[in-house]
Amino acid sequence: MAIGTRSGAIKVYGCPGVEFMGLHDENNAVIKITFIPNQCQIVTLLDDNSLHLWSFKQHDGGSELQEEKKFTLRGPPGSPPSVTQIKVLLAHSSGERLYVGTEGGNVFTISLPNLQVVEEKTVTHDVALQGLPNDYADRRPFESVEALQEHPRNPAIILIGYSRGLMMAWDTSSRRSVQHFLGTQQLENVFWCRDAQQIISCHNDGGYNQWDATGERVQHSPMESKVPYGPFRCKAISKITWLTSRRGSPYIVLQGGMPMASYGDRHSISVVHGSQQVAFDFTSRIIDHMVIANADPSAEYDDPRALLVLAEEELVAIDLQTPGWPVIQCPYLVSLHCSAITCSHHISSIPLKLWERIISAGRKQNTHYSTMPWPVDGGIDMAPAAPQRDLLLTGHEDGTVRFWDASGVCLQLLYKMSTVGVFQTDSDPNDNLNSHGEEEWPPLRKVGCFDPYSDDPRLGIQKIYLCKFSGYLSVAGTAGQVLVLELNDEAAQQVVEQTVVDLLQEQEGYRWKGHERLHAREDPVRFPPGFQPFSLVQCQPPAAVTSLILHSEWKLMAFGTSHGFGVYDFQQRRQVMVKCTLHASDQLALEGPLSRVKSLKKSLRQSFRRMRRSQVNKRREGAAAKVQEANARFEQEALREMELAPVQRRIEARSAEDSFTGFVRTLYFADTFIRDSSRHSPSLWAGTNGGTVYAFSLRVPPVERRMEEAVSASQAKEIQLMHRAPVVGILILDGHSVPLPEPLEAAHDLSKSPDMQGSHQLLVVSEEQLKVFTLPKVSSKLKLKLTATEGCRVRKAAVCNFGSCRSEDHSENHLTVLTNLGDIQVISLPHLKPQVRYDCIRKEDVSGIASCVFTKYGQGFYLISPSEMERFSLSTCWLIAPRCRVDPPEPPCNGRLQRGSSTERQSEKNRVSGRAAGDADAHRVRAPLMEHALLNDEKMLKEIQSTLEGSRTSFGERNSRHITVGSRFSNGAAE
Repeated sequence: MAIGTRSGAIKVYGCPGVEFMGLHDENNAVIKITFIPNQCQIVTLLDDNSLHLWSFKQHDGGSELQEEKKFTLRGPPGSPPSVTQIKVLLAHSSGERLYVGTEGGNVFTISLPNLQVVEEKTVTHDVALQGLPNDYADRRPFESVEALQEHPRNPAIILIGYSRGLMMAWDTSSRRSVQHFLGTQQLENVFWCRDAQQIISCHNDGGYNQWDATGERVQHSPMESKVPYGPFRCKAISKITWLTSRRGSPYIVLQGGMPMASYGDRHSISVVHGSQQVAFDFTSRIIDHMVIANADPSAEYDDPRALLVLAEEELVAIDLQTPGWPVIQCPYLVSLHCSAITCSHHISSIPLKLWERIISAGRKQNTHYSTMPWPVDGGIDMAPAAPQRDLLLTGHEDGTVRFWDASGVCLQLLYKMSTVGVFQTDSDPNDNLNSHGEEEWPPLRKVGCFDPYSDDPRLGIQKIYLCKFSGYLSVAGTAGQVLVLELNDEAAQQVVEQTVVDLLQEQEGYRWKGHERLHAREDPVRFPPGFQPFSLVQCQPPAAVTSLILHSEWKLMAFGTSHGFGVYDFQQRRQVMVKCTLHASDQLALEGPLSRVKSLKKSLRQSFRRMRRSQVNKRREGAAAKVQEANARFEQEALREMELAPVQRRIEARSAEDSFTGFVRTLYFADTFIRDSSRHSPSLWAGTNGGTVYAFSLRVPPVERRMEEAVSASQAKEIQLMHRAPVVGILILDGHSVPLPEPLEAAHDLSKSPDMQGSHQLLVVSEEQLKVFTLPKVSSKLKLKLTATEGCRVRKAAVCNFGSCRSEDHSENHLTVLTNLGDIQVISLPHLKPQVRYDCIRKEDVSGIASCVFTKYGQGFYLISPSEMERFSLSTCWLIAPRCRVDPPEPPCNGRLQRGSSTERQSEKNRVSGRAAGDADAHRVRAPLMEHALLNDEKMLKEIQSTLEGSRTSFGERNSRHITVGSRFSNGAAE
């Protein structure tokens, strides 16, 4: 299966794991693609009217997609461009010729593989008019060529369909017309049935005609004409497929044709088989469809197996063999953005038990899917087995969290969890777009998962945290709601306990101007198997949650908003503490992200104040000119005397009255020395947008008295950074300068116990610098200035473990930092020495930088577009890239192509997968890699355009200077 995109890329897919990508030198959209029969070749047509020949070449045991030749069809001198503007392609079954139909009504024959026009075989206007009745010929029965089809039984005959309705069967060997079909309705497409007895034509009035291909030489009218959704005006049927079956009635697949008045805005494909008829309704525009059937040309029946539909936002496969025609779950090109992605969270090395329980819960959700194996089975997957189980969690605008298998090349959906059932919303849970009577016409059925609309924007997920050892999950939303969930293998009906937390602590003078909070359901709610909520914390004011952390060993959860932060005990289900961080001047923090109207009086007042100040300044300019001149002279002399490093920039200190200074950016639980150096205790650390770090000492009772005694908290320290830069991350290093392990990680023997004998160190990562403090005295030890030396600001920071390719026992922990310039820097711990720097994300891609998430072992994900996730790797030991092979067909024997039986191909795949699993470590590549994981090419197009206008280097070349580019596959902008 091949897909073309607007950015000039082509993606070829086979069985799961078989993926290829090619990029044209031109950044023109791909508008047509055709495979060359019996050859490992593809021909593409770009919107600049150029043809390109691609081949699968064997390289290093695998296959690569490479461009061989390109060709542009030229017309006679002085002829209009429409004469050679290509509209349709037909690759001949011999693999030696390519027929192209043009807007000018000509059909050209191009030899393969040299891409040269065979002039003597061109079908022109004059030839097509020969043999037509005069009254029909005078009506200009054709303009452009709309369709080309090869005779199913006689390869020498092709069918040419013209836009005005005329169809002509043309004998290429004798170069004469065999039959004419005199249609009068504008033609959209044609289909020649397998038995060669019938020709089906579809038209712009929503109808189709059946013509007798064995009848008279000139046929004035079809055998039968039908408008499936008539008699009123209908949309055009842009493509039709008519397939025979052993079950009797043929399968008729119609793209379009819905009634114009009531369903003109629908994107549908109808399937008719006997008395069964379904109109599959899609939520995005349909680009093309194909039916997978019996590929043997000598077979008596087509016996269709599956229908594949490519829409703008997703790929949908439908099982045509199982009663009810269920949907087949796609192994690739899954719609990441079925609802807009609002946040993401990655967890590495998932325990097998938790992995199996999540998969089991997902299977119970997917009972409506077909059990048919994926019908596209070409190629052989040679990639090694995934070294570990990784999860990528994405939060969405509709209040759902999706669990993706990020272990291999493709992101595969494992499970979906929804928080909507906890709250009272305007939508009725019993609403179903498919809920209509059996007699309702047309018989619409919604398919696909892309749904860009949200019932309530307050349901959007902002933060996610999953503990892989205990199975506790915490999700926080836009309206200040925080849910704690646990994994249950059985369905349960329960009431979610709610705790309202006042982050303003009843301070006077503050009034929330934003959206209202969501109201929880008071009645018991039935939750399906999977993650089920048992506690709800509602922040007041209901601002979006900006930070979230969970400690499964202490059974504590901390959350923060733009007003403050708090700690919740989800074992006793009670509030532990609350700290308000709101500054007196932070009025913007009280308006909320969904506030649509600003105060007009406030805006006018500020405008008049600015005008008044400017007038006063003008009056004082004359008297203060000498004073300003003296001050400027004094500043210049002072700067000369200052002994600053020559590479450092002057950084202005931020005012304490800046907006959103109380915005809580990060939270961190740690067992460390917070009060004295003799005793360590649980603690909570919080960093704000105003450069303040709060440290709270926690008293957690022993396990045996955990339910009887309450957890208490008291503030122990408060650190104010000099430049008041926002705190991005907080980290505690133990006595060996190693980051503290995750909760329960040491208990499961997955990491060494932290060194509690030596002194601990506190690392504070702000937007401008990294600073290390000693504990418990909190004295500055060393720092690294990034803004002053690099001119960048830190946006994301995480500790990554980098392994050695030479020794599996050796690994190092380093701090990985993403800046606002889109570059990634690896910095050593605890000495804060920059190790390496990579260009990763374009600095103009603000949303991509904001969506970036690092993994534990030096990889990362970010949104390259609203629908496409890109994966990159900084580690030489972790490389996930497609490795596959497409074998060329064997030479013909007795006139028939020998490809080997399906059993032989399957055994070959099994042998390759077995070798790949055993050689997993052998395929580790010692080079950083960036590889793409889904889905839209709008960004790619802009990137190529900027490249052509700027440095004249390609997108891949510019990125490969630092990170090796892998493969990308897309469904968002396919054409």
